[in-house]
Amino acid sequence: MNFGVLVFDQVEELAFVGPWTMLTRWSKLENGPKNCLIVGQSVGPMTCANGLSINPHVSFADCPWLDYLLVPGGQGTRQEVRNSVLIDFVANQAKTCTAVLAVCTGAFVLHTAGLLSGRKATTHCCSLDRLRALGDITVIEDRYVQDGNVWTSAGVSAGIDLMLAFIASVAGEGAAGKAQFGSEYYPSLVKYGGFESHAKAPAYLNGLDPKRYK
Repeated sequence: MNFGVLVFDQVEELAFVGPWTMLTRWSKLENGPKNCLIVGQSVGPMTCANGLSINPHVSFADCPWLDYLLVPGGQGTRQEVRNSVLIDFVANQAKTCTAVLAVCTGAFVLHTAGLLSGRKATTHCCSLDRLRALGDITVIEDRYVQDGNVWTSAGVSAGIDLMLAFIASVAGEGAAGKAQFGSEYYPSLVKYGGFESHAKAPAYLNGLDPKRYK
């Protein structure tokens, strides 16, 4: 089983490192993926949104066919939706993937690759209106959304929740629980600074029905 995590210049660090941590913990279990790969257009250094420098394991040209692909978000997605090489890579891999996942504004990459039209999806709270404006997506303000074999999550840290839910759906709650426990990922319910009342705060933050459609 091959699981690829796409990266690009100005990718948001936590949007891929969070899911990567859960993914690689799962990979150590009997029913986990054999190969976990960080995939970039090239294998040269890339600078993330907050300054971290990374080196992909494989380039698009050398990447094997993937069973699963995760596309993170970040400022870089605003450029990458116009990168035909990256979009073609995502679209071609998706043809044989069992599932495709997106974190944060990675949803816009999936849409450009033709994978979100007519589906339910979500993205970073500050980009929900941009996602609605595309016109062919039912936007749900929830932590993560599954529609068939396409999964999307809210912003940045929500990728961890997405990955745990995905692991549970594929490998069972025991596998997801081991990844969660090993990472001690049990988020506090404390909310700082009152930002849950921000005009762009997603519905789920205030206990509202997350299925607020466009």
